[in-house]
Amino acid sequence: MGLEEKLPSGVVLTSVEKLAGYMRKSSLWPATFGLACCAIEMMAAGAGRYDLARFGMEVFRASPRQADLMIVAGRVSNKMAPVLRQIYDQMAAPKWVIAMGACASSGGMFNNYAIVQGVDHIVPVDIYLPGCPPRPEMLMDAILKLHENIGDAKLGVNRARVVREVEAAALAAKPTIQITGLLS
Repeated sequence: MGLEEKLPSGVVLTSVEKLAGYMRKSSLWPATFGLACCAIEMMAAGAGRYDLARFGMEVFRASPRQADLMIVAGRVSNKMAPVLRQIYDQMAAPKWVIAMGACASSGGMFNNYAIVQGVDHIVPVDIYLPGCPPRPEMLMDAILKLHENIGDAKLGVNRARVVREVEAAALAAKPTIQITGLLS
């Protein structure tokens, strides 16, 4: 029950959506989930040379209850998958996920029984960041693209339903290990 549900669609709601989008994208607090070599590049992005502080992200949160952006940096083992999901579930809504690196996006070179073949089988991913490991500039570009997506997000009664449908579709997607060929 928010303001957006009580107002008719139009200029006022559009202004409220733009204001809410601006506030959300300008105050992302990342939860670190650095699991491998990509975590070093994520830490470098927060250092003085690249300075994520200009996006309001200078403090990486250790508590999921204080974060709304999860950056999964590195390979996720099957043992770590339930922990990742638990941390995602503890984050406050709305929440976003960046899969950083080839291992987080698709399992990378580790095509075996111990590594999850894409973190999107555990949590819904908003931005995929390729590379092994991706450079800090690439992470900053992914964050800027996420800012655009957040700024354009709609409000209203159907938002929760849309989020549930997108999450269900992402979790029901065909595993990357089963995809064969480029045109499948």
